[in-house]
Amino acid sequence: MNRIPELRKERGISMKQAAEQLGMPYTTYVNYEKGTRQPNSETLIDLANFYNTSIDYMLGKSNERIDEHTLDVVNDIDMDLLSQAGNIKDALRLQQERDEVLPVDAAPYNPQNVAPLLGTVRAGMPMYAEENIEDYIPIRQTDGAKYFWLNIRGDSMNAAGMDEGDQILVREQPEVENGQLAVVMVNGNEATVKYFRQEGDLVILTPKSFNPMHQPQIYDLKKVPVRIAGLVVECRKVFR
Repeated sequence: MNRIPELRKERGISMKQAAEQLGMPYTTYVNYEKGTRQPNSETLIDLANFYNTSIDYMLGKSNERIDEHTLDVVNDIDMDLLSQAGNIKDALRLQQERDEVLPVDAAPYNPQNVAPLLGTVRAGMPMYAEENIEDYIPIRQTDGAKYFWLNIRGDSMNAAGMDEGDQILVREQPEVENGQLAVVMVNGNEATVKYFRQEGDLVILTPKSFNPMHQPQIYDLKKVPVRIAGLVVECRKVFR
């Protein structure tokens, strides 16, 4: 049970006002209330602080609200552990166990190491325009490259474990090796995720799907512009 709508109404504000005060796109907030989109760990903490309650209560996993002292504890929880545990109590336990064995010289988790979740990637469109960014999601990569997340749409890659609604992490780069999974834009259209291969002037984009309607697409670079947006490096399962 999602209590976010109930908590918002208790505060006497509209969804638009809540989105503005939380500093997130209106459509993103609406999807959180409707349950059609799941907040990441950082956003869950922001929502819990905003509504002065616990994440467990907000998501209907507990009937007990939370006091200010516990909210301070929540702010110190490692977001990766919160995602892994699924609730505050178990996340605190895991964090305590981890801290007891963490090497003295271990690098601390950096909450600033995030990448934007883009609504679309389209040729001629500023990739990181503010209106195109739906959220920010933590990443583990620290190589200094540019990364972005995309939502998977359709079923053309479901045999590769990428189902509709899942999120892929992409390293922005103009070239990939043959056989690698890439985000590619064809003829100025919205980006597609396919296995990439180039043979001379021919580009072959191959899906991996249980749906037989999805077949390899072949393009002649002399006739159709094809541009690589980046290399897929990770898939994040999203359970709805």
